[in-house]
Amino acid sequence: MRFGVLGTGHWARTVHAAALAAHPTAELVGVWGRDPGRAAALGAEFDVPGTSDLAALLARVDAVAIAVPPSVQVELAEQAAAAGKHLLLEKPIGLSLGEADRVVAAVRSSAVASVVFFTFRFQAGTSTWLAQAARTRLAGGAGSWLSALAGSPFDSAWRRQHGALWDIGPHALSLLAPSLGPVVSVQAGAGAGDTVHLVLQHATPGVASTVTLSHTAAPLSTGIEFSVHGDAGRLVLLPDIEGPVESFSVAVDELAAAAVTGGTHPCDVGFARDVVAVLATAARALDSGCREPVSG
Repeated sequence: MRFGVLGTGHWARTVHAAALAAHPTAELVGVWGRDPGRAAALGAEFDVPGTSDLAALLARVDAVAIAVPPSVQVELAEQAAAAGKHLLLEKPIGLSLGEADRVVAAVRSSAVASVVFFTFRFQAGTSTWLAQAARTRLAGGAGSWLSALAGSPFDSAWRRQHGALWDIGPHALSLLAPSLGPVVSVQAGAGAGDTVHLVLQHATPGVASTVTLSHTAAPLSTGIEFSVHGDAGRLVLLPDIEGPVESFSVAVDELAAAAVTGGTHPCDVGFARDVVAVLATAARALDSGCREPVSG
């Protein structure tokens, strides 16, 4: 499968392009960026053309891997899907339910395959954890991701504007929703900086989870942990944050498989759209101070 990378930032270079350039069966054939100079420079790093002409790149590929801010990704996904290209997207797929619905509509109308790169879902440890959870009668769960964004390569304008809820919230939901069931309502409270505390009610009566997210934690307090609990005890997941290239390579394989079989991937745009619905509900709950139902 021939891929183009859309984006020229840190994640596009160190994960998307790096994984595709080293992949045994996928082929990186070009890079697109809004800035022609940056696109050319990134292309040169991986010995492929870099361009600001999206149509020209789309004409040469079977699929695109998109690594740009969420609202920018929406229009690129629409254009690539309309051109019949399979999509490997970043999360969230939009910063509103309307944006997410646009991506879903583009994928479904063009009948292309889609995979959204919820990083932890493409790791063997997560697959084992979810399989164990599926064999257990669960009562609830918890997640905590505390990070210090300032000064890191991920300290971008969209993350500063929208905070931990929209940036790392999708990761939490990608673990808790498949293990505990769909989220039907959200309560939310704000902490220091961009810290948010969520109480998620799941569809199964009596099943709830809690999540704390922050990009403004003290450096010595950073860390990630997720757990679910039930009649077989407590299952803890400490996700791997050191191997995103390997995880992305798995996502590439699974997109290729979905494209060949015409199947629906568990982390397709439909699932990602449901994640956006919960995030939008959490944002609404932060404003209202009330428990808010997940709509749509």
